[in-house]
Amino acid sequence: MTALNASRIAHTGHPVAAPLADASVERLLERAVPRGAGRVLDLGCGQGVWLHRALAAHPEVRGVGVDLDADALSAARADAERLGVAGRLTLHHGPARDHGDPEPFDVVLCVGATHAFGGLLPTLAAVRPRLAPGGVAVVGDGFWERPPGPAALDALGATEDEFADLATTVGRVTGDGWAPVYGHTSSPAEWDAYEWSWTGSLTRWALENPGHPHSAEALRRATAHRDGWLAGYRGTLGFVTLVLRPVPS
Repeated sequence: MTALNASRIAHTGHPVAAPLADASVERLLERAVPRGAGRVLDLGCGQGVWLHRALAAHPEVRGVGVDLDADALSAARADAERLGVAGRLTLHHGPARDHGDPEPFDVVLCVGATHAFGGLLPTLAAVRPRLAPGGVAVVGDGFWERPPGPAALDALGATEDEFADLATTVGRVTGDGWAPVYGHTSSPAEWDAYEWSWTGSLTRWALENPGHPHSAEALRRATAHRDGWLAGYRGTLGFVTLVLRPVPS
């Protein structure tokens, strides 16, 4: 079982692949997506949830999504057809960092996928040339709610310098020439809902498919993830989603 396959199954009950409730996603999109015509790009779109919701709420907006997971993109196309937005959505299979487009975008999304660019600031550097004048970036990434101990770092496979606290994280963003016009810090309840859904969906799949060659591996992954969360990074790793505009130089 590949990490992509496991992640796709794990997100069955929580298709927003980040610790954000539906209402939080809606508020962020309300602040970011323009009224009237516009173009939205999602770098690391997965199953296209952010794009589907943006297009459904804004009938004149067109969307583009990029992801490495071909099966997730197939699911995104199917859901777009079901929602009636497929005619305004283009999906590309490939690395987000390699995607190019001759036209700029009014909104560029990268929530929970900054690893594709090597971190938060490299992601913003990649987003900037893709933005139209007056455009906004919506970027979501982790931060330390409290200094991480060995158990948290081990569970996440992270180093202490991989993230900073929230104030330092936002300071780095503003120091890089961006102004936050809105933001959302995921609550403990959002984190718990996300992690219980992630581990529960993968566990349920393993138990309901006992004869599948990857059933035991799926159960092992779910158990290890749950243990790492509960005994390691719960309450230590935070998540912030920022709506940003570049500051004119």
